[in-house]
Amino acid sequence: MKDLRILSCALACAFILSSCEKDTVDETAVEANNEGVVLDADLSLTEDVMTTLKTSNFNTSEVGIIDFHLPDGSIQKRYQLEGDIALSKEQMNQFIELESNNDRNYHTNNLVNPRTLSIIGYTGGNFALSNKERTALQWAVNNYNRLNLGIRFNLTFGTNFQNKDMVVYNNTINNPGVSGGVAGFPSNGNPNKFIQIYGLSSFSTNVNEHVITHEMGHSVGFRHTDWFSRQSCGENINEGAGSIGANPIPGTPAGYDPTSLMLACFSSSVDGEFNSNDVTALNYLY
Repeated sequence: MKDLRILSCALACAFILSSCEKDTVDETAVEANNEGVVLDADLSLTEDVMTTLKTSNFNTSEVGIIDFHLPDGSIQKRYQLEGDIALSKEQMNQFIELESNNDRNYHTNNLVNPRTLSIIGYTGGNFALSNKERTALQWAVNNYNRLNLGIRFNLTFGTNFQNKDMVVYNNTINNPGVSGGVAGFPSNGNPNKFIQIYGLSSFSTNVNEHVITHEMGHSVGFRHTDWFSRQSCGENINEGAGSIGANPIPGTPAGYDPTSLMLACFSSSVDGEFNSNDVTALNYLY
């Protein structure tokens, strides 16, 4: 999710993928915390990885490897793509395996199993959400729950996140000078667990709500609505219609949807609410 000061993070509810993502902002890898524990340190941008991402309709010009900081101080190496999508090594291996099996509809198998999901707003130390961000998280949860979907969210606040399905926390300390968020895609019927936001203190509560709702969308299986052009970011990038990973949802526009909450970039005027096409997409999937 990018800020174009400001275009920043936006999801894509008109197109789904079932696996993973990150919404951010800084094109450079974050320096590792010397006190953290680095996991999955052997990631590399192999030919298989790049081919899989390209045929899955990801913009491969922005692929990199980053340090993904968790609220307990540990660090995971993850693939970063399209600014606000972060994939673990396990998730990337799933992509490669599915592509090699030539399963054109694999993305529909990686949604979240219908149930009530526990989501926590982290309140500890350097990764604590501000009061504004806590309010925005509550509004984001309300955006989903008011639709009476097959998935619902039970929100709490605190530091005991280990047994929660999803964790939302502030990682501004490791993302200086940038604004947005980052998340992943679901796997094995579970949502992406960790959602970072950063650099949003100067924005309204509505903008904070927008970024969090967007990252939650990635975490339950949505692509950016404008994955085919990134028009919301002032770009014109189209990788072509690959065989997997971005199938349009019936009843939603095939072209650019300028008010979707799932656009790749956001502005400071967003209201944090789903548009009618986003709602159609959510009801179709859940």
